[in-house]
Amino acid sequence: MKPQEVLALCREKDVKAVDLRFIDFPGLMQHFTIPVNKLTDDVFEEGLGFDGSSIRGWQAINESDMLVVPQPGTAFVDPFCDIPTLAMICNIQDPITREDYSRDPRNVARKATAYLKSTGIADTCYIGPEAEFFIFDDVRYDQNQHEGYFHIDSIEGEWNRGRDEGPNLGYKLRYKEGYFPVPPADQLMNLRNEMMQTMIDCGLDVEAQHHEVGTAGQSEIDLRFNELVKMADSMMLYKYIIKNVAKRHNKTVTFMPKPLFGDNGSGMHTHISLWKNNEPLYAGSGYAGLSDLAMYGIGGLLKHAPAILAFSNPTTNSYKRLVPGYEAPVNLAYSQRNRSASIRIPMYSASPKAKRTEFRCPDPSCNPYLCFSAMLMAVIDGIQNKINPGDPLDKDIYDLPPEELAKVPKTPGSLDEALRALEKDHEFLLRGEVFTKDVIETWISYKLEKEFDAVRLRPHPYEFCLYFDI
Repeated sequence: MKPQEVLALCREKDVKAVDLRFIDFPGLMQHFTIPVNKLTDDVFEEGLGFDGSSIRGWQAINESDMLVVPQPGTAFVDPFCDIPTLAMICNIQDPITREDYSRDPRNVARKATAYLKSTGIADTCYIGPEAEFFIFDDVRYDQNQHEGYFHIDSIEGEWNRGRDEGPNLGYKLRYKEGYFPVPPADQLMNLRNEMMQTMIDCGLDVEAQHHEVGTAGQSEIDLRFNELVKMADSMMLYKYIIKNVAKRHNKTVTFMPKPLFGDNGSGMHTHISLWKNNEPLYAGSGYAGLSDLAMYGIGGLLKHAPAILAFSNPTTNSYKRLVPGYEAPVNLAYSQRNRSASIRIPMYSASPKAKRTEFRCPDPSCNPYLCFSAMLMAVIDGIQNKINPGDPLDKDIYDLPPEELAKVPKTPGSLDEALRALEKDHEFLLRGEVFTKDVIETWISYKLEKEFDAVRLRPHPYEFCLYFDI
């Protein structure tokens, strides 16, 4: 869509307001709104000013002026506003130099795709994420000087089998058995259908929706793969729609990786493939039907996985999901069918166009622009340096003898460990100035100070269970 087409759409839909959106450093969408008559041709070129000093991880107060530049290709009519409102994602620029801002996550993703083209390896990176999330009926939480707790509830939760619900109809999903019972056990089908249809109405290409393994409303809605930047844009709209449809029904959604103890966490298995001149580059005659190029890409992902996890699994809660011995893919290995390996080669189709690799570590708490870009940069490094991924791990990892399992590398065990890995291994991200040093340094310092240390310094409720009577 071009600027003139956006303006025509505003007239056609009798739009009254235009919502300008952008993504902060950790990955939350931000916005402000202008009257539709303030959206002119010039705005698409010149942008509009705002204060960047209050955005997490961005400018200092003495250099706070910034520009949002609307991107017409991202325009859609917002289905949740009371008056007709058109929304667009914006790029961020410096008002003096007019340079794209280094810490704008969308800018990082745009530079990653440009760098891919500059290498001559490929001209397109396709990304296909499978984001999981929980739909809850109630959530309460707090942490202060004298108390710390969370309380969540769901009509589906197994813990509510004995609750007086006037009446309790008994359809509660057992832990780890939410995949795929039909209604009435699946009590959220209609809600997920509404989420799916709203996504379609807003231009997203939805492939499927279903209940996930966890009790208490764990769900998944899958989008068809798309080019890297477009998919990151789509994931931001995806989260926005899911949260607002849930709110419309007095429910709430979280993309936290591990909100429930003792049941499955939420991951975001992410498929990646490279194409050139509309031809797939991952298909070949090697292991699992892969090309040498694809194998080198796997080698790059495995080599840099600990550093990538600083972006793909960027919360302290992420490492409550990535725990050895459970369902999460903590083993840095690859396999054509083994879901306990961190990289899987899906075997659903023999078509060369379907050939891709699936990185199973990421979770939906990530900033998709940074996560997808880090993955692509690792793949490029693997291809450029012909990194051998080693032998596949096609055995059942849980049946391996301890001495053999000990030889399989593991993902970092904490956010701190992942950030330290990024600190040591980030040269591959700096190529083409895709990730700049200020991005790496700010990401590490922000995450350590605002998140890792903030959690580390506070008493945990379970510590009272363990130690209060000492």
